[in-house]
Amino acid sequence: MTDDRRAGPNTRLFAAALCPSCQFSFIPVEPAEVCPGCGRSLDLAARAGCDTALHHPAAADDSGAKASQAHEVDALIGQKIDCYSCDALLGAGAMGRVYLARHLDLHRKCALKILPPRLVQSDPVYVERFANEGRAAAALNHPNIVTVHAIGEALGFYFLEMEFVAGRSLRKLVEDDGPQTPVRATSLTLRIAEGLAAAHTAHILHRDLKPDNVMLTHQGVPKITDFGLAKRVVLEGTATAPREVVGTPHFMAPELFQQSEATPASDVYALGVCYYFLLTGRLPFDAVAVSELMGQVIHDPVPSVKPECIGLPLEMAECLSQMLSKAPGNRPRSGVEAVQLLQAVLGEMEDLETLLQQAFAHQPGVKWSREGERYRVQLEFAGGRRQTAFVEPSLHAAADRSLRISSICCPALSVYFEPALRLNSEIMHGALAIAEMDGESVFVMVDNYPRATVDAEEIRRSVLEVAHRADAIEKLLTGQDFH
Repeated sequence: MTDDRRAGPNTRLFAAALCPSCQFSFIPVEPAEVCPGCGRSLDLAARAGCDTALHHPAAADDSGAKASQAHEVDALIGQKIDCYSCDALLGAGAMGRVYLARHLDLHRKCALKILPPRLVQSDPVYVERFANEGRAAAALNHPNIVTVHAIGEALGFYFLEMEFVAGRSLRKLVEDDGPQTPVRATSLTLRIAEGLAAAHTAHILHRDLKPDNVMLTHQGVPKITDFGLAKRVVLEGTATAPREVVGTPHFMAPELFQQSEATPASDVYALGVCYYFLLTGRLPFDAVAVSELMGQVIHDPVPSVKPECIGLPLEMAECLSQMLSKAPGNRPRSGVEAVQLLQAVLGEMEDLETLLQQAFAHQPGVKWSREGERYRVQLEFAGGRRQTAFVEPSLHAAADRSLRISSICCPALSVYFEPALRLNSEIMHGALAIAEMDGESVFVMVDNYPRATVDAEEIRRSVLEVAHRADAIEKLLTGQDFH
């Protein structure tokens, strides 16, 4: 979530707003009707306010202090803190802001998370936890965890220096591209689980795992951020005194709403919600008021993913069900067990998008895009000729799937049959076949590979060979360049 608007000296700042759905706190510079983080109506958020409140009474009651806090933090853009220069705002949330910064001594980009001074004054316990969890996270070194380089304080600002990931969040991936294919969603969840396993092995809980806290590199590698820095929320209107929970309600396990302590299994539940989100583009439970959401999470069955995932293999559906089990004992007990479960479901199969990224990362003249479960690969050859290839998995059970690589040559006219048969006998790999495309019979170059064992280099070679052969056949038979 980002907020690029800076509050100038003559800007009118309205009262601080908190969205109970996504837990985004912000200072609007004009009357706000919807949350800029998740798009929910703030009228509904206001009605839900009796259920959820920030654990910062002084700040929540004092809109002037909140406005001052916004000025103090936004004024950091272009300024120097310790050995860092804050160049731009990357994201904003209730517990701080993240800036794109430069380490002036090491000449490298980094992400600098800074706690607002007013928050520091109102909640010294959080500051202590921020420091302790920051030090613990700095000990983690894993390809699926955003590295913490340093923690410190300067000019009254407490900060955390983190690895800068030049990509987008998991939430933005789904917003931009829609629900992911089952194999892609499972592969991403497995990579996230591997980072979670490393943390759990080091006795570190995340406490607030959600799509906003997972960044994707430009190569599609997920990296978990913000370990242990979850926001505290006070639940009110209960039979007992108000009680405090930690995290974002939509991703909290049922036991956390029932006064149980956070455990690795509650992190696994949050991972399951992320998996559900990747598969469907929605959350399993999506009430506005936290009291209503709490009842759904504790008592209601998890809604089926079948409407959005018609082709979801049974083993993946069972894996999701285990991770979202109401009882902690029925879930994988830690990230380590979640990795084992996801690996067993996925087998040796890598998701197709990752394979395509690896195959064509350094291949000039190749562009590709996803169309459901099928990928369209557009190639440009020397001399200006172009060809389109398609890469798609078969619809068999996961263990028996094959990968089909194809490219259209030309219409399958009877006049072409004899030369086509002669060409087919000369092809060493793959075959020239006739297929129905949009009601028309066409010649298609086709090659198949076992889905579970195909690698990026095989895909690269096969796509190039199939496309080149299809283009050559089209040129030989028609003299044209339509496909």
